Amino acid sequence: MAHPDDPIRPGEQRLFPDPATQHDATLAFIGHVRSPWSAEDSPKNIAEARARATPARLEIDLPYRPALQGLSPGDAVILLYWTGGARRDLAVQSPRHRPAPTGTFALRSPARPNPIALGVVRLLSIDLTTGRVGIDATDAFDGTPLLDIKPFIPGVDIPPA
Repeated sequence: MAHPDDPIRPGEQRLFPDPATQHDATLAFIGHVRSPWSAEDSPKNIAEARARATPARLEIDLPYRPALQGLSPGDAVILLYWTGGARRDLAVQSPRHRPAPTGTFALRSPARPNPIALGVVRLLSIDLTTGRVGIDATDAFDGTPLLDIKPFIPGVDIPPA
């Protein structure tokens, strides 16, 4: 968790109060993401993860394994995961890849009021007994808590032109 005294880049603006100090929701982690990534070598985004051709897996906790029924290898799904070690106190960020400070809601940065990340992935394998689900790629660090899996439905999830 970011400390209030952690430095911020020029142009960044902090949120007050820091959302990390608020307690207004309860979440249940359904499992964890297993990947080769850590803070030192993680791809910048899922496109870069795919370019590195490094599959990963999900490990679904026992009570949630029946919820995998109806999913099949080849399906596209949306993963929601918890990047709880990221900053939560920035309303405006100055990412190195942008020419000017940008609002957090216009970025995919893990630094956000609620550190929930998403990835659209392709399922490679599903083992209902062990809860292991192979996925084509992820940019999540190894051990990242998994919040939810939702089917990607093109007719629903792609906004009209």
